[in-house]
Amino acid sequence: MNLEFSPEYETFRAETAAFLEANRNAAPTPDDHGLKHPRRLAWQKLLIAQGLAARTIPEAYGGYGAAPDILKSRIIAEEFARAGLPRGIANQGVSMLVPTLLELGTEAQKQAYIRPTLHGEMIWCQGYSEPAAGSDLASLTTRAEVDGDDYVINGQKIWTSTARQADMMFCLVRTEPEARKHHGISYLLFSMDTPGIEVRPLVDMTMRANFNEVFFTDVRVPRSQIVGQPGQGWQVANATLTHERGMLGDPNATKARLIAIAELMKTQMLDGRCLMDHPVYRDRLVALQARVYAMQANGLRVMTCQLRGESAGMAGLIIKLQGCELNHELARLAIDAMGEVGLLYDDDSAYLEDFGQWQSRYMYDLGLIIGGGTAQIQKNIIAERGLGLPREPRPAAV
Repeated sequence: MNLEFSPEYETFRAETAAFLEANRNAAPTPDDHGLKHPRRLAWQKLLIAQGLAARTIPEAYGGYGAAPDILKSRIIAEEFARAGLPRGIANQGVSMLVPTLLELGTEAQKQAYIRPTLHGEMIWCQGYSEPAAGSDLASLTTRAEVDGDDYVINGQKIWTSTARQADMMFCLVRTEPEARKHHGISYLLFSMDTPGIEVRPLVDMTMRANFNEVFFTDVRVPRSQIVGQPGQGWQVANATLTHERGMLGDPNATKARLIAIAELMKTQMLDGRCLMDHPVYRDRLVALQARVYAMQANGLRVMTCQLRGESAGMAGLIIKLQGCELNHELARLAIDAMGEVGLLYDDDSAYLEDFGQWQSRYMYDLGLIIGGGTAQIQKNIIAERGLGLPREPRPAAV
């Protein structure tokens, strides 16, 4: 079996590598704070024009419009990782809502929202979890009642990332309270400037307010802002959750982290030798490297199934669990590699390395093992849907 790339793909790799090297100085840096920082938006626009971001999104909606190609996607990911440069924008709007709208949205919704979202001009947040509806999301109670041409929303969401910065929200609400809990839910889109919305920040383990509570009091949303049909929001929500798990378990982002840690270990010294020359540290890196490569292979399997219109089955179910746990272990190795400096958690410290990104990732990635569906719930899904094991017995009714 010949596993070498054909001349076509080798040419594409060379062109991609040359473009990244020539435009290296245009890439945003960790100092470029803000979701709409001009350098971030300019970088995204440049990548889309080159076909290195939003590659298969139709041109009519602001994408590049290329046909899906697994090998080119793999080459793009490898060259970004090798160059150590940030890829295109990956967030709740680009990575989760856009593919949902492409599949289930109306033409008017696609025209209105996909282009500005892809270009980073429209930031979205996700209104899913509630204080009493997290892992059991279908128990949500935020309600939306019909009043003429509008829905009137009352209730609360929690753990809402980027709610303070967001322009828009995609939100699950209960429109038919008499229906069974997985029914009667609808999926709405609306502006965060709508009267009646209050956002309160929540500080997490990173000591930053990455999450928020959102309260709705008589928030009026046009009924045309629904995705799918009334009462069928659970199906739409699951499409979005599938894309969310893929984003959280992105093997290409994990590969970039692995390369960054390998470079870090070449510069960190212990007993007069760099860490890469110490067997204990090198063995840890190699073990993680094997898992990253396995994760990449699994990602190609999932992509192949998507292009064929087939279910990825078990391969798709393990992505989020595998990715989040592996990212956390990579961050732990980076912190260990920095020695006592890895214990610092102070943006003003002169000794802080890599802008303190590994310390922040270590804490944030621990939270992501819970976010998007806890690891425990995900293991149940893998066991029941993937392996066909029996469901856990429910307590007998009293």
